[in-house]
Amino acid sequence: HPGHSVRRRVFCGGDAMRRVSLNARTAFDAQTTDEVEIALIMIEHPELDAPVRLSTDPTERLSADPLMYGTRTAWMGSDPISEPFLFILASANLPSDLEDAPAAASIIIDNVDSDIAGLLRTFTDRPIVHIAVVLASSPDLIEVEFRGMVMTGSSGNAGEISIEVSRAPIEEESVPMDRFTKDRFPGIFR
Repeated sequence: HPGHSVRRRVFCGGDAMRRVSLNARTAFDAQTTDEVEIALIMIEHPELDAPVRLSTDPTERLSADPLMYGTRTAWMGSDPISEPFLFILASANLPSDLEDAPAAASIIIDNVDSDIAGLLRTFTDRPIVHIAVVLASSPDLIEVEFRGMVMTGSSGNAGEISIEVSRAPIEEESVPMDRFTKDRFPGIFR
C-alpha cells in the first residue's frame, strides 16, 4: 500500500491463540511493513434503508465527483462493487481476548460532519454493530471479527464522536422469563 511505510495498529490481541493469516502474522512480527490493518464496521438498524458500511482506510478511490475513498470487500454478504465500505476518519479499540472481560469496543470518529451526531440521536433502540479486521492487501480474508454487538452509548464534542459497542446488556433481558400464572406457578396462588 503506497505511502504506508510504518505499520498502523488497529487492534491489539491478548495472549490467547487466535487464527490469523500468515501475512498478518508476518506483518505483526516485522519491525516495519507495508501491510495496513483495516477495521471494517457495519451498523444495522430497522430504521436504516441499508446497513452503514465504514472503513478506517482509504484503500481505493471509489469516485471522483464526489471524491470518495473506501474498501471493497464481500464481508457480511456485501457486494464489493455496489456496497463498498466508505472511508471515515476514525480509530477503533476492539474487544480484547480476555476471557473474564465482556466483549466491548469503542469507535472514535472525527466529527467532520454535523449529520453524524444528528443520526446517532435519532435512534430510540440499539443499533447492531459488526466489526472485522482485514489487511488492505486481502480485504476478503477476515483476520478477526466481532458480530452482533450492540451500540451501548455515544458521546461527542466538536472534535470527535465516541461510540461504545458491547454484547447485548444482560440487564435488559426479561426476568423472569415465565409469567406467574396459576398453571405455571401454582405455589404462589394458595
